[in-house]
Amino acid sequence: MASSGIPAALRGDYFYIHSEEIGRGYHIHVRYPEGYDPGAARIWPTVYLTDGDSLFPILAANHLFLHYDDGLPETLVVGIAYGGFDPSVNRRNIDFQSPGAGVEPSRAGAAAFQRFLSTDLIPLIERRYRSDPARRVLFGQSRGGAFVLYSAVTDPDLFWGRIASNPSMTPGIESLLETAAPSGEPDLGLVVVSGTRDRADLQAEAVQWLSQWEQRPEKPWRLAGLRLEGGTHAADAAGAYRLGMNWLFGADPAP
Repeated sequence: MASSGIPAALRGDYFYIHSEEIGRGYHIHVRYPEGYDPGAARIWPTVYLTDGDSLFPILAANHLFLHYDDGLPETLVVGIAYGGFDPSVNRRNIDFQSPGAGVEPSRAGAAAFQRFLSTDLIPLIERRYRSDPARRVLFGQSRGGAFVLYSAVTDPDLFWGRIASNPSMTPGIESLLETAAPSGEPDLGLVVVSGTRDRADLQAEAVQWLSQWEQRPEKPWRLAGLRLEGGTHAADAAGAYRLGMNWLFGADPAP
């Protein structure tokens, strides 16, 4: 039988979706879990990745090994991509930007991007695939990590679990420190992962954010600040994903 050209660890689907509100479209890559059967009753946890142009091929494929070695449950993995890195198409600098001091309102697109997730993308994923609405996870790196924190503060119930990898919060950190929106879910989880070799200013921001939220009794999620020994800003995204997913799902990494 002829190969489809897609590696087996990335077997899945692709579609393009246009956001009327944002006025742009996104390339959506979907990786099926091992044993996925669209006709079966089983539903699967679903991980949503920002920066899908780079993170999807790395993290979606590696999830299979985390299932084998760490006992993590298999998941659907959804990569939200722009189709390239050129600023003419890649607008992560707007989509992940929260409001705050020094931020032009027209450049703070985090609220609109979150509405795109909640009203357009997530409902479509859960109609089209065997996706478990009670086990959604959001992963973001750098500015994508700051968007994860924005989402956690402004709409806690949208995702069951969140992982912010080496978040870059400035500008806009003020909105990430505001009182969180109320939650009706009892078991939400939020993980902030910092590499010990990440930029010193970003590590300091993570410490500041964690220290303020850890002392607040009203936070709507279980919160963990984890350190990735030797981790740099971007090259160790897979390690941050592993730490965060194991914490969220209570898995034990292989020795």
